Amino acid sequence: MKRFKRNIWLAAGLLSWALNVSAEQAVVVASKNFTESYLLAEVISRLLESRGHRVDRRFGLGGTLICYEALKNAEIDVYVEYTGTLSQAILSLDDTPSIDELNRMLAGEGLEVLPSLGFNNTYAIALRREQAESLGIVRVTDLLAHPELEIAVSHEFLEREDGWPGLMNVYGFDTIPTGIQHGLAYQAIADGRIDVTDAYSTDGDLERYGLTVLEDDRKFFPQYLAVPFTRSDVADDVKALIGELAGRLSDDSMRKLNAAVVVDSRSFDDVALEWLDGQGLIDEAKQIRSPLWESLGRNTATHLKLTGIALLLACLIGLPAGILVYRFEILSRGVLYVAGLLQTIPSIALLALMIPLFGIGQLPAIIALFLYSLLPILRNVITAMLTIDPLLRRVAAAMGLSTFQQIRYLLLPMALPNVLAGIRTAAVISIGTATLAAFIGAGGLGDPIVTGLALNDPGLILQGAIPAALLAVATELSFELIERLLIPRHMVAATLQQ
Repeated sequence: MKRFKRNIWLAAGLLSWALNVSAEQAVVVASKNFTESYLLAEVISRLLESRGHRVDRRFGLGGTLICYEALKNAEIDVYVEYTGTLSQAILSLDDTPSIDELNRMLAGEGLEVLPSLGFNNTYAIALRREQAESLGIVRVTDLLAHPELEIAVSHEFLEREDGWPGLMNVYGFDTIPTGIQHGLAYQAIADGRIDVTDAYSTDGDLERYGLTVLEDDRKFFPQYLAVPFTRSDVADDVKALIGELAGRLSDDSMRKLNAAVVVDSRSFDDVALEWLDGQGLIDEAKQIRSPLWESLGRNTATHLKLTGIALLLACLIGLPAGILVYRFEILSRGVLYVAGLLQTIPSIALLALMIPLFGIGQLPAIIALFLYSLLPILRNVITAMLTIDPLLRRVAAAMGLSTFQQIRYLLLPMALPNVLAGIRTAAVISIGTATLAAFIGAGGLGDPIVTGLALNDPGLILQGAIPAALLAVATELSFELIERLLIPRHMVAATLQQ
């Protein structure tokens, strides 16, 4: 038991050391996981950096409520939100109040809305231009006469009151559409797999895919003015600097900036710097683009850090726990049941559940990966210890070996093939699951995947997917080598036969 407690303290110390951050204060700029949010976050980041501030980018967070909770819990300092989203999805209001009114409502939570950037990016319903013309569809109401059309909308739009539920009430739709990632919906329309989706009125993809925005003839969608959303305790000079962006973007200019990314395939960094330079907000527009190998190395190192720490914690906790409980049938079954229950929670759901407890970033990601790694380790340890021949146990006891000596010199060596197999399985699971950690700002190889999904860019997706797959293969080969070095050949063969 003392050894088990020592492992817990060691694990806690390791986690604290691994997540220790620099004392230098950085402004944490976040974005949601769609093109415009990435771009505006890069504009803010570059403006702050041009005036001497250090910026920590947390781009591609998985939706409104994740960003809002992260801001409220001081995990991030600023991101761009929309007044309609603030009023409808966050404050649950029936109308859209002014910015001053929003600030009065948010003051009690220590949050603040800065002046609008100038454009209104409202929700819209879109379909292919040629299809709209051939069917005579001009207004949202016209869709009611065409129930044969396949509708798919973004997951957030599917749940929000200012999204599909509200449209059903106001327009009288009686179907529930399929959910789809926003960046993939446009490609699905172009491929003919769906006919109708939700869109943002300033999306560059509207032109890229030749889509028509339908008239909101019953005036359902509220106004969605883009506003920097921050905390009241953020430094005044930071807020004043971000405030210099107020009123500088029209609907048309924002649409052109988005199109520069999604149609012209330019980087967020390049487009943001060019616009800031054109507005006279920075003295010199220097693009600092990391070489592919550098960003790949950084993402891979972060991915290894997340999975490595989680796996080490699972070993420090799971191995002693399995050894302690394997002799008690009811207790061991209970432990395995709890670990199995954790394994059934969908990865993205478990990560989201971590946010209220641990915020965003690497800490909740490591804890989630640790929980996923426990089951294969615990199950293999307990199973291996139980399946050792009882005759060998009786011989060891007859020889006068203590319980610790039996574990050290008999049970663990006999169980080693199965134990290593459990750790090996946990490692591969962690490598794959860690790609989802990008949705809560943990970084790693999930970052290019999430960005690629937002831009519908297969190249970016592969920049994360291929290295993650290679890591999994390298892990398998590494464990094969470890098994060859540590386990006698006859024991490996016996394990495979089982």
